[in-house]
Amino acid sequence: MTITVEKQAAVAIVTLNRPETKNAITQEMRGQMYHAFEEIALDHEVRAVILTGAGGAFCSGMDVGGMGRGGVVGSMDRMHTLNRIARAIHSLKKPTIAAVPGVCVGVGWSYALACDIILAAEKAKFAAIFRNIALAPDGGMVWHLRQQLGIQKAKELIYSGRIIGADEALALGLVFEKTADDQLMDRAMELAQSFAAGPSVAMGLAKRQFDLTWNSSFEQYLDMEATMQPIASRTEDHEEGLAAFREKRKPVFKGE
Repeated sequence: MTITVEKQAAVAIVTLNRPETKNAITQEMRGQMYHAFEEIALDHEVRAVILTGAGGAFCSGMDVGGMGRGGVVGSMDRMHTLNRIARAIHSLKKPTIAAVPGVCVGVGWSYALACDIILAAEKAKFAAIFRNIALAPDGGMVWHLRQQLGIQKAKELIYSGRIIGADEALALGLVFEKTADDQLMDRAMELAQSFAAGPSVAMGLAKRQFDLTWNSSFEQYLDMEATMQPIASRTEDHEEGLAAFREKRKPVFKGE
């Protein structure tokens, strides 16, 4: 399998596993990756996800060997399968961490940006390389960069296609932390386990609240917030949180 899924307790590790190409994504991988995230969405034992790549790279983008075939219809089909992965990652109601060990370019960067948090190893490199093959960005990259950066800086990264290292990505706020190369997965797992220990329903609702801030007025946002809190207040985790507060102990959430 070129996409592997490993479960460690409540954390799922999704790995792009084609190291001989720096994990360039093939048509086959698109299907595997989409189905992996769809299955994780329905697996209540999984409460946090790490997305990473094998062989010291995250992803070198799409495998160009499959491009340019099938005319406009073939291209539209490829975009459908490619973008549904971005939707599956972004809309997952569970915390997601992209652990980037090295090269992370093209749609690979788009998929990392679709995660909640990016951790970068010292040798991580990011680039919007679409211009090099005369394509516009895909996988939602411009949307994510526009949200996280000023529009001029986002345009500069897209128009230039230049490579930025872990330090610049950290300074721009595009990664949460930079780690030593040999500590990346340990740190990702530490963070994922801390998220997995939280109240899953409440955290999923909080993730949705962040999405609503992009395109809602304050009044619209408050209306949606008001529909979410009653849901959270009926969970067993909420009852556990209240009991732990009264008993002055640490809560043990079960995601229920």
